[in-house]
Order: sequence, then structure tokens, then C-alpha cells
Amino acid sequence: MILKIGGLEKVSLLDYPGKVSVVLFTYGCNLKCSFCHNPELVIYPLDSDIEIKEEEFFHYLKGRKGLIDAVVITGGEPLIWKDIGLLIERIREMDFLIKLDTNGFFPKELKQLLKKGLLDYIAMDVKWSKDDYTKFSGDKKAVEKVEKSIEIIMNSGIDYEFRTTVVKGIHSIEDGAKIAAMIKGAKKYYIQNFRSGKTIDETLDSSNSFTEKELKQILLGAKKHVENSYIR
Repeated sequence: MILKIGGLEKVSLLDYPGKVSVVLFTYGCNLKCSFCHNPELVIYPLDSDIEIKEEEFFHYLKGRKGLIDAVVITGGEPLIWKDIGLLIERIREMDFLIKLDTNGFFPKELKQLLKKGLLDYIAMDVKWSKDDYTKFSGDKKAVEKVEKSIEIIMNSGIDYEFRTTVVKGIHSIEDGAKIAAMIKGAKKYYIQNFRSGKTIDETLDSSNSFTEKELKQILLGAKKHVENSYIR
């Protein structure tokens, strides 16, 4: 199996709503978002000497049966790995619920996982407004891919959420409405304020966080299209 595991959070009460989960972090991503808080997974994956072996991960899972409800697969971007489906199939055979975090750039791979019944929950990051996707991602087909993933997720029949980390200087207050319009009628949409810390762009700091008042304005814009919008 060709897949590089870059980290493991052994117990989480937050990442899968209402469940106790293990969080698996995969290396690598097709994006290099300046505000990403996991640069060690994105920028230098091939140079890193920190890697969790596949069998080590499954040995841990086996010992947690009955104590853990679910496995959350995040990154990086898990769907860049062609063998991600094989990993998920092994997890599914152990009767764990599976949540996938994705950026929406791999609709074909996402659809295949859903068709096989391998996912129970999807969290998709809607990074930018439609106008900004190509500029920040460098992918001319970004909007097409993301819109296809949104459609697949909203019609999947499983639980899901969309979310956006808003960064002052990259996002505007108006982006709340613009982004929510892309997921109009979605079950849940979460707006997350940027928090300074370890990021790909080391110049980002607390000045790139929106104020509480500004966040509420962003939320009001989002609620025009997604009633169940929240600040997380």
C-alpha cells in the first residue's frame, strides 16, 4: 500500500461529532494554503523522518475496539493517495465509523469511496469564494472540481458539513455570503476564525483574525444561503 501516515491523535472528542475517534493525518496536499496550520504535513512531507507505519496504526486500532467509535482521516489531503481506499476498507472491516476531511479537489475519488459505502461523515473545506479559487489554488479547473464535490456530498445521503477558515487579508466580510451561495441549502456550515500560530506563511499573525463583530457579519451573510450556519 502506497500511503504515508504523518501523525496520529489517539483520542479525540471533537473531530467526529458525538463520537470518540482516532484521527489519522496523511502527508501531502495539492494545495499550499498560506493559513494552513499543518505545514509539516504539506510542505516537507518527503523530507520528514516522522512516519507512522501502517501496521503500527492497525495494531493500535485493534487494541481500541470497544473504546473508539470512529476513525477520522485528515491531512494534508487524504485523497491525493491512490491507495486511500484500501486503507479505509481495512478500517471498515474493523467496524469503525469513518469520517473524511477533504478540500473538494478530488470529486472522482470521493464518489468512488461513497459508491463503495466506505464513508459515514464528510467534512469539506470550502476555502474561498468562487471568484478566488483559481487565484489562490493555481488550478484553472478548481471551481469545477469543488462544485462537483459539493454536489456529490449534498446528494450522498450521509452526514456532512462544510467549513471555511476565514483570514483577514485573504477573505472579506462579503465572502460569508459568497461562499455560502456555493453550498446553498447545505445541512451545516461552520465558519472558523483564523488563529495565529504555526502556519505555512509565517508572516500571518493575530492581525489576520476577524473581530467578533466582523465574524457576526460574515455569519449573517452566510445565513442568507445556509440557515444552519455557525461560528466554530
